[in-house]
Amino acid sequence: MLRLWCRRADAGCVPITEITMHAKSLKPKGTVKIQRIAVPKAQDVLANQLRESILNGEIPEGQSLPSERELVEQTGLSRGAVREALKTLSVEGLIYTKQGRFGGNIVTLPGRESMATAINHFVHGRKIPLRSLQETREALEPYLARLAAERRSEEQLAELEQLHESLVARADSFHEFTRVNVKWHNAVARASGNELLATLLYSLSTGVHVATTAEEYDTPETRRQVMAIHARVNDAIKARNPDLAERFMRQHISASHARPLSIASSDIPLTDKNIVLERLSADGRQPTEK
Repeated sequence: MLRLWCRRADAGCVPITEITMHAKSLKPKGTVKIQRIAVPKAQDVLANQLRESILNGEIPEGQSLPSERELVEQTGLSRGAVREALKTLSVEGLIYTKQGRFGGNIVTLPGRESMATAINHFVHGRKIPLRSLQETREALEPYLARLAAERRSEEQLAELEQLHESLVARADSFHEFTRVNVKWHNAVARASGNELLATLLYSLSTGVHVATTAEEYDTPETRRQVMAIHARVNDAIKARNPDLAERFMRQHISASHARPLSIASSDIPLTDKNIVLERLSADGRQPTEK
């Protein structure tokens, strides 16, 4: 027999009632398993809350966050947890620290530089090869040219024509030519009206410039070919002919891939420009390096 003792909570000190039960009735019928509960860290909870408030516009760009001391008082968290949350937002590019009397942690919205930095870190860290860059361009740029022909503004068309004129004027300058070439490709992307795709191409611009500087436009003949196809793409965009714009851009990207085919098939990392230059020298080609 098992004695259970209870006391009535509303009667003060009263005689205790004895309850008799069979012990076997308390025998568990099965084992209940409870999964481990993952409790988020305090700094992660605060970072998530502030991040959401920034991204949905509750805390506008340019506004200062409460000071570290104020956040401690408002949230009840430790100073260390608050500091770690702010550090997370800073790394994500959502706040920056301004010194001085009117300084503090200032809210800033993500820009294309944030994506460019992340992609460049990925490219460097993963040793992404030239072939991957070329395949990405071939998948992306013809469609951007199509969209540009459908959506471009007169101002964007004027920019494309100005960049083409600048490209022609710099045909004898290897490095200036490649620099303007990258600008033209990014201008086509912006004219597409698709900010996400345009930002993706912009984020790849460093790799594009490395690849083209290293191997693509090192002869006058290839530069003449590039100027000719750029003119065709511009004309198609001007005429609002998406089919032609897409076809000419595909020809352009495919041709640029065919020229350095032996290098592309070697899976040379984009970050190892010296290896590319050594391969070119071994082929008897002498691109000038700054």
